[in-house]
Amino acid sequence: MKPILLLHGALGSKSQFAEISEILSQKYEVFTFDFTGHGANPLPETQFTIETFAQDISVFMRANGLDGTDIFGYSMGGYAALYASAAGLINAGRIFTLATKFEWNVEIAAREAKMLDAGKIKQKVPAFAEELAARHGSSKWESLLGMTREMVKRLGDKNPLNNEMLAKVNNEVLVSIGDRDKMVSLEETIAAYRAIENGSLLVLPKTEHPIERVDIQRLTHEMKTFFGK
Repeated sequence: MKPILLLHGALGSKSQFAEISEILSQKYEVFTFDFTGHGANPLPETQFTIETFAQDISVFMRANGLDGTDIFGYSMGGYAALYASAAGLINAGRIFTLATKFEWNVEIAAREAKMLDAGKIKQKVPAFAEELAARHGSSKWESLLGMTREMVKRLGDKNPLNNEMLAKVNNEVLVSIGDRDKMVSLEETIAAYRAIENGSLLVLPKTEHPIERVDIQRLTHEMKTFFGK
């Protein structure tokens, strides 16, 4: 079967792809992994960077003989995949992104970083705190959250995947967004797909940002259509 690689988002893990993997495994050989510091992986001694996550993709693809493999990247996973391709770190096939935030500046980064406060999360959305603890470990999730917050701030100072980098992506790319996504705007998504020479755009109806709220049947249908046999 044709291989396909699924990449999770920030604060996520490969476990979130259980249902998607089950559906796609009928047609593809599905590969997933946890980015540095995520899931069961220990936190690194250095800071989180997009470059680190792009290198994670490169190492995993080489280790598993996935040269030329198609990639689906959710949120940060899509960002890291496109960056890795633009930087020449990977030789991928088609790339499908969902809910990837492309526009970063100091104001946007500050707004997003403000939401990554462990104390506020435990107080206002304790269910999400419990989810992060289960996903990454009760002794680790708060540190992971802090490292992610600092990475987001740095994205505001310098966006590694700017239009100049996107123009270097030679893959056939489907950039998708949910019409009810409150983190990613349709405008920045359109701008990103237009910057990619072989880019196309998909807007999913009645769809919010969290992957848990995405219609999995609709998403996997679109993935099968885009990736083919």
